[in-house]
Amino acid sequence: MARRRRREPRTPRTPRISRRTASLVAVCAAVVVLFAVLVPVQTVLYGTPLPLSFILGAALCVSPLLAITRPRPAVALFCGAAFVLPLIVSPTLAIAAPWPWSVPALLTFVLLVGIVTFRHGARHGAFPLVIGVVSSLIAPLLRPEIVATAAAAGSVTADLIVTASVASAMFMIAALLAGRVRIGAELTREREHAALEQSRRALVEERTRIARELHDVIAHSLSMVQVQASTARYRLPEISAEAATEFDSIAATARESLTEMRRMLGVLRTEDQTAELAPQQGIADVPALVDTVRRAGVTVGLEITGDSARVPPTVQIAAFRITQEALSNAVRHAAGALVTVRIQTDAAAVGIRIRNAPPPAASSHTSTGPGHGLRGMRERAELLGGTLIAGSTPDGGWEVSASLPLTETADTTRQETS
Repeated sequence: MARRRRREPRTPRTPRISRRTASLVAVCAAVVVLFAVLVPVQTVLYGTPLPLSFILGAALCVSPLLAITRPRPAVALFCGAAFVLPLIVSPTLAIAAPWPWSVPALLTFVLLVGIVTFRHGARHGAFPLVIGVVSSLIAPLLRPEIVATAAAAGSVTADLIVTASVASAMFMIAALLAGRVRIGAELTREREHAALEQSRRALVEERTRIARELHDVIAHSLSMVQVQASTARYRLPEISAEAATEFDSIAATARESLTEMRRMLGVLRTEDQTAELAPQQGIADVPALVDTVRRAGVTVGLEITGDSARVPPTVQIAAFRITQEALSNAVRHAAGALVTVRIQTDAAAVGIRIRNAPPPAASSHTSTGPGHGLRGMRERAELLGGTLIAGSTPDGGWEVSASLPLTETADTTRQETS
């Protein structure tokens, strides 16, 4: 037998109208139909004057629609009309028809009880039920001529029992449906909350795993580098003073990297990202960064202009990190080349320009495609609403140019402080 082709799951269609709108349309249609039936029934079968049939019928039928938003005025309007309507009938006609509740009036009463109970709770729904039943009991007392015979009294009693029973059944059904809808809404909220908590838990677990890997691998390796560089002058007494100074510089860089690593681990291991963090570097720390690169044997020119003290902290951090990454790339890809760093602060933005000359080696510095370093610098600039351009210069060097606006944007709050 040929295998049946697996049916692709159908994409659920978005409903054209909401359930609430559909319910409102259904209630409006029911109100119109009841009014269209109640007026001729009251006029022909009960002898009610036509103007009064229109007025009282409109009061009865509009009450369920009004009860959706204003239950108390709706109940008062309905009970008043339901109390007056049985009293203005013709006795000879009323004996031959259901009284004091006609069939359209009974259906309107049931609809009102159901809407009030479902929308506003059982406590509010009990008011129209009790008041409607009690007011209908008063009608035989005010019109005793209609129940003068045993047959008429039995018919009225049956009408009252049917009305009370049907209205009570609607009250119970509406209360049960309202409870089910409420429980369903609560379950939906609980599922959404559980899904949110699960996603947050998964995020925390992933961050913890990354922090653990960083701590166990990279932090351990940096610690070994720092220890070996710090003890080199004692383990190798034959090394020169220049080499010992170089080892001390390596140890200092390793210690700074470990400090940065601990700060990043603190952020990763804190769920709400409110860990106590050390002050981040800013533009004022760029000279110390440049000195560290110079101790590695790289010729770096530095020029900082403008008042950097008024630059927001987020822009300060981004400027330092972009400069740090650009210098690292220059040292790594253009060893021995002259590097110039220019940071200019004006009234609108902080401009950063890091440029390195062509390396003295035979192979010039070429781009190997957008790596994580360039991507990270560009993301930092874009989070602040700025721009970053990196590319080759006409003489074969490399230049990174960034502009960071001083006005913080809404996306700034998303920037990590690591």
